[in-house]
Amino acid sequence: MTNPEFNILIICTGNTCRSPMAEGILKSILKERGIEKVHVGSAGIGAMNGMMATPYGIEAAGNWNVDISNHRARQLTRDLIDQSDLILAMAPEHVETVLRKAPNAGKKTFMLKAFPTPYSSSQERIQDPIGGTLGDYNQTFLELDEILRRIVNRIIELSGSLKKDS
Repeated sequence: MTNPEFNILIICTGNTCRSPMAEGILKSILKERGIEKVHVGSAGIGAMNGMMATPYGIEAAGNWNVDISNHRARQLTRDLIDQSDLILAMAPEHVETVLRKAPNAGKKTFMLKAFPTPYSSSQERIQDPIGGTLGDYNQTFLELDEILRRIVNRIIELSGSLKKDS
């Protein structure tokens, strides 16, 4: 039996800045393209369950009509890893945490900036805007938007959403 959805998990540290913005962006892009069978979620390796996205994260996303105001942080778990078909991480320590929790998840776990290149600890990270200005959050949002728009076709292809129903 196959799952009708393709599950993407985007991870960062606290799940209040980068990964919620990336989740919101990717959901928005997929909706624009009419892709319905892809589920996008996020988590953090050090998240405190239930925390809201940061005010600047919400504001930065809202500047580009992406609403993350209802986001609530969640801790990365083995179950989330196992349920995911694709895991996109902001930094090497996030990938390494996934691999410690689930050593078999290597083939589906990538650094966001390097996707679809297999993971290497030397790959470039997305800087964390936590504690920064609204300008820092806007810059991070635009960086995430540019990356996700560049790789979305590959993600859609991987999800099987481009296949014609027979």
